[in-house]
Amino acid sequence: MPHESPVPPPSGEPGRAALTQGLKGRQITMISIGGVIGAGLFVGSSTAVATAGPAVILAFLAAAALVVLVMQMLGEMAVANPDTGSFSTYADRALGRWAGFSIGWLYWWFYVLVIPIEAIAAGEVLGGMAGVPTWIPTFAVIAVLAGTNLLAVRNYGEFEYWFALLKVIAIVGFLVLGLLAVFGVLPGSGTSGVSNLWSNGGFAPKGGIAVLAALLTAMFSFQGSEIVTIAAAESEDPKKNIKKAIKAVVWRLGLFYIGSIFLVVSLVPWNAEGLANGSYQAVLERMNVPGARQIMDVVVVIAVCSCLNSAIYTASRMAFSLARRGDAPAAFATVSRGGVPRNAVAASTVVGVVAVTANYVVPQVFTYLLASSGAIALMMYLVIAVTQYATRRRQEEPAEVRMWLFPYLTVATIVFIAGVLVLMAILPGHRLELWLSFGLAAVLVTMGMRLQRKYGSGTGPGHSDGAEPPDAGAHDPAARHETAPQR
Repeated sequence: MPHESPVPPPSGEPGRAALTQGLKGRQITMISIGGVIGAGLFVGSSTAVATAGPAVILAFLAAAALVVLVMQMLGEMAVANPDTGSFSTYADRALGRWAGFSIGWLYWWFYVLVIPIEAIAAGEVLGGMAGVPTWIPTFAVIAVLAGTNLLAVRNYGEFEYWFALLKVIAIVGFLVLGLLAVFGVLPGSGTSGVSNLWSNGGFAPKGGIAVLAALLTAMFSFQGSEIVTIAAAESEDPKKNIKKAIKAVVWRLGLFYIGSIFLVVSLVPWNAEGLANGSYQAVLERMNVPGARQIMDVVVVIAVCSCLNSAIYTASRMAFSLARRGDAPAAFATVSRGGVPRNAVAASTVVGVVAVTANYVVPQVFTYLLASSGAIALMMYLVIAVTQYATRRRQEEPAEVRMWLFPYLTVATIVFIAGVLVLMAILPGHRLELWLSFGLAAVLVTMGMRLQRKYGSGTGPGHSDGAEPPDAGAHDPAARHETAPQR
């Protein structure tokens, strides 16, 4: 059974124990599956379809290929050194403290802002169902999921297990109905064949530039795959769980995203008015499925609650990891008797609540806050690729999991990501996101460099001249008494 109670901290250091290993293998599996299934698939994908037409399939294929390559690189490092800080820790060790500091805080900021995005989406649906102001269910959902995250990691794992399972059931059901409709064997659906792929202005009615624009939407839809490398550090057998998740990423993306998008553009004209309400809903309505809107409302609520649950968990663990390395307030590294970094959970949630409040009080401010995280996912992918390149170059022993065709695919991935960032600078609709994200990144990189110049690499458990793994206490019983440094 998973170890639920960490070794008590030494006298004089209350609350300085390590995280527990409370996540089970089945929970890690579902976390890895559910991490890439958000409301963007069920609703937001319609924006990409409207942007590029049926050729949106190419955009999703390219985005999926990038994520697969990045996850293989991350898997190589994570299997060699499972760590709650994941790519932030690896960047710290391979590129310098400034890199781990800046990408860690950028990632924390990204997921702190996922909290209000998902909570507001849930509030709108639940508020409409219950006939109450949307702010009430918005804050209620945050309170419930933050509460479960404060109790024990197994609560996060169990909630995410069922959320992910329900999402998978919904997608599989959609795929089955969609295939039946394509082959014309779904009674009363009135849809069949794949003629919509070319009968409404062609396969790429808006040209290649539109496909590139849709690529940005597709890429951000896949954000979340990396969460499994963070969560696996709190499981009994992190290496095994990471390997399993990395191997499954290809079929998950192919089946859930590419399969779904293919059915959407096959069964619904890309320029259909109903597509604006959500891609899944548009298809279900075309197939005359009764209660399509109500069904999708329930699915969307499940999806956004899952993402919100993961956002609180992920932000808190990154804050915990940063604190253990001396790059965040030491209080974030304090854990409860059950091994939960409650201060990190509470602080991340509070910032999310402030952002939600801003949405209702000063919407313009909230818009700029969201824009500031618009390019962080790409920055994270870029850091993972550069870190893997640097780590592999210095590696003496062969890794258990290896990046394919190194260094060629790694370099190609870096070039591709750089190209996408240039694309964001060119497309008017993404420039604000790019420059605000770059501005925030520049501030954090500057802070990280100053921190590195001032303290070097010896101010915390993760900066002891490379002698100790940053999150050693999660797996080495002898290291469980390590204390987080005061800054």
